[in-house]
Amino acid sequence: MPDTPAALPDLHRSAAVLFDLDGVLTPTAEVHMHAWQAVFDEVFLLWGIAPAYTDEDYFAYVDGKKRYDGVASLLRSRNVEIPWGSVDDDPEVDTVCGIGNRKNVAFSEALRRDGISPYPGSLALLQELRAAEVPMAVVSSSKNAEEVLATAGIRDFFTVIVDGVVAEREHLASKPAPDVFRVGAERIGVDPASAVAVEDATSGVASAAAAGYGTVVGVDRGAGSDSLLAHGATVVVDDLDRFLS
Repeated sequence: MPDTPAALPDLHRSAAVLFDLDGVLTPTAEVHMHAWQAVFDEVFLLWGIAPAYTDEDYFAYVDGKKRYDGVASLLRSRNVEIPWGSVDDDPEVDTVCGIGNRKNVAFSEALRRDGISPYPGSLALLQELRAAEVPMAVVSSSKNAEEVLATAGIRDFFTVIVDGVVAEREHLASKPAPDVFRVGAERIGVDPASAVAVEDATSGVASAAAAGYGTVVGVDRGAGSDSLLAHGATVVVDDLDRFLS
């Protein structure tokens, strides 16, 4: 997929770069997708829900959102409403939280079994930005962000982590609301207008755009260039190696 025609910004001169995690720094989006597929396939079969769950549903209703918001959004797309439940629901309980916890069990098992490595282009860019002394943060909806970063060996690149755990504790609204990217900029100490956000989800680029980021990089790992641009990306690439010096 070609890059968008707009000139690529020089991230090495940015006040700060704030990255989403899954699908941007690590290929964990694929692990998430497989876990969601397994869980929703089972739920749809048992409850007689149609049409079947697809990858398109993942990008439309789940990608980039907090776990429970993704469950509720997907079920709502099929006109299914179930009790929300609570965050400590057993994974076998048929609530929004129970289904979300069921998915997290599947994800964690896959991560610990198979491990994860960063995308080579993403790792190379992190190394260059650190050498250029550009502050970096992770802004992720995932509650597994710390574990993924540690497993991938890239936790030490970041001074600030705003993840699903922080969002739940501080009652920050899920992407596409601007909350998490706004808080990320505050904690790293920059004006969003002078910072760069890097996202692969439409909800994520919309979140960063709403938070006032001067540059919103969309990384097209499947959401589609046109869709990322329509939701607020200022430039789209297919890999972060495009920004290497």
